[in-house]
Amino acid sequence: MERGVPVRAISRGFAVLSAISRDGPITLMGVSRSAEVPYATACRIVQTLLHEGLIEREPGRKRYRVTALVQSLATGFQQEDLLAAVARPFLEEFCRDVGWPISIATRVGTRMMVRESTHKMTSLTFTNYYPGFTLPIAECATGKAYLANCEADEREMVKDALEATDNESAQTGLLLLSDGVALQNIREAGYALQARNLYNFEPGKTSSLAVPLRDIEGRLIGSMALIYFASAIKPNEAIEQFLSGMQATAKQISQAVGVGELA
Repeated sequence: MERGVPVRAISRGFAVLSAISRDGPITLMGVSRSAEVPYATACRIVQTLLHEGLIEREPGRKRYRVTALVQSLATGFQQEDLLAAVARPFLEEFCRDVGWPISIATRVGTRMMVRESTHKMTSLTFTNYYPGFTLPIAECATGKAYLANCEADEREMVKDALEATDNESAQTGLLLLSDGVALQNIREAGYALQARNLYNFEPGKTSSLAVPLRDIEGRLIGSMALIYFASAIKPNEAIEQFLSGMQATAKQISQAVGVGELA
C-alpha cells in the first residue's frame, strides 16, 4: 500500500501502547490525554492490551504499565543497542568536560527516541531521562537535526506518517518539512536548536543543541543533543561554547561505530 488510508483503530492502539510505555504507570484518563484518543476508546484499547498481555494493572492502583512482552516487539532492532554501547564512553567523557547532560536519539516513526543519556551523571538536570523516552520529531533538536540530514525519501515517509496523524505536533512537523529553507539552513550550519523544550517533564525549562550522528561511511544513524537550562545559557552562547566539542564527539562515535556495523 503506497498511500492507502491507515486503519484508525490500529493507529489509536499504537498511540495508547506508546503512551503507557512512555508515561506509565498511568491512569486511564492519563492514557486518554497522552494518546489523544477519547476516554471510551482508551478504555477499550486498554482492555485489549491487557488481554494480549502487553500491559498490566498495578496491584491496588488504577494505573497501567507495560509488561516485558513489549520487548518482543523490538526483536531485530538491536543496532540501536550497539550504537548506545559504542557511544556511551564518549558521551560520558564529554559530559564530564561540559557538565551538562548529553543524549543520543534515533528516529522511531514520527518521534525521536532516546537511546542513551548521561542525565544520571550530572546535577545539571531536572530529570533523569531514560532510554525509551520519546519526543515529537519536529519539536526537539535531535529531530530537527535528523530531518535536515536524512535522505529525501525518508523525509517523505515521515511526512506521510504525519499526514495520517491528527494532532498539534504533527502539524508542526508538516510545517517544518514544507520549509526547505529552514532544513537547508540546519544542514549547512551542522546543528539544530530547540529553545524551550516543551515535550518533556519540565516544559520550557530546558533548551537543546543537537548535531547529526553518522557511521564511518557517512550514513545518518541518529542525533546527539546537549541539554541545558534555558535560563542559564542563551542559544548563541550554547553554540559558541559547545558546538565544536559536540562535533568532535560525534566524529569519535562515527569512527568507533565502524564500517557497516549499523547497516
